[in-house]
Amino acid sequence: MGKNFYKNKKVLVTGGTGMIGIPLVKKLLSLKAKVFVVSLDSKERCPKGAKFMKLDLKNFKNCLKVTKNIDIVFHLAGIKGSPKMASTRPASFLYPTVLFSFNMLEASRINKVKNYLFTSSVGVYSPSKVFYEDSVWNTFPSKNDWYAGWAKRLCELQVNAYKKEFGLENLSIIRPANVYGPYDNFDTKNAMVIPSLIKKAIEGGKKDLEVLGDGTPIRDFVFSEDVADAMLEMIKKKINIPLNIGSGKGYTIRKLAETIVSNIPQINKKIKWKKVNFQGDKIRILSMKKSNLKGIKAKTSLESGIKKTINWYLNKKNISNRYNVFE
Repeated sequence: MGKNFYKNKKVLVTGGTGMIGIPLVKKLLSLKAKVFVVSLDSKERCPKGAKFMKLDLKNFKNCLKVTKNIDIVFHLAGIKGSPKMASTRPASFLYPTVLFSFNMLEASRINKVKNYLFTSSVGVYSPSKVFYEDSVWNTFPSKNDWYAGWAKRLCELQVNAYKKEFGLENLSIIRPANVYGPYDNFDTKNAMVIPSLIKKAIEGGKKDLEVLGDGTPIRDFVFSEDVADAMLEMIKKKINIPLNIGSGKGYTIRKLAETIVSNIPQINKKIKWKKVNFQGDKIRILSMKKSNLKGIKAKTSLESGIKKTINWYLNKKNISNRYNVFE
């Protein structure tokens, strides 16, 4: 289980062109794994050195094809969108999320994949001051994340069922907090809070930075590379119980907005709060006690992660010379 664990292993990453998938694929390549990526994105987003396949995982035959002769599957593919999108278009979220996952695990079982990781979500939890892994099945998901939460729970239930019926022990479940970082979705109305605020702060001209709500909701944020590192450790250590990955700390949306603005010094914007009816749950913080005992820990502070994300966005837009933003 040393540093050569991944060397020459055939590793499949579904959703390997996404915010978590890209750093995960890059790390796997640096560990000398033979990496295969499945995504509906363009090939250009796939890190160089990985074999790219553009296939729809709703088709079971495609899942059988991509898992053949594979040693490890990291299943990240899913539908990404804001909480509002998941609540207003629940069928568009639930159907592909469940079908992707049910198809992939069954295909992996048939093709005797040795290790499998399913990417769950903070959305599986019921409202509470702190989210503990073992509490999930004693409660229901939050009404503010009802469909997305149940979709992820169904997929977790499949993992549990396969362990019980088929004796598959090397199945892992990771539950990330609110993930952010480079390669996030900055360009649509469905963007999450961090990419949405970064884009508005940088491209909004001289206008104040308008933030929806009153800034009081508290969230746990985790940098995408920290999630990728946790995934690698879970498979390497054969951790087959669900684990959280977050900071274990709560930050108000007000603190988040101030952190973003303060790290783009030349913008010098004021924050304007806009009253809305929907703000989601008041607080969402993951307990990291069990994860830390297993050697799983997020290392990137919120400010450091925000700086890295802003710099990536500025470089992507070729506007980094306009702002005094540092690495």
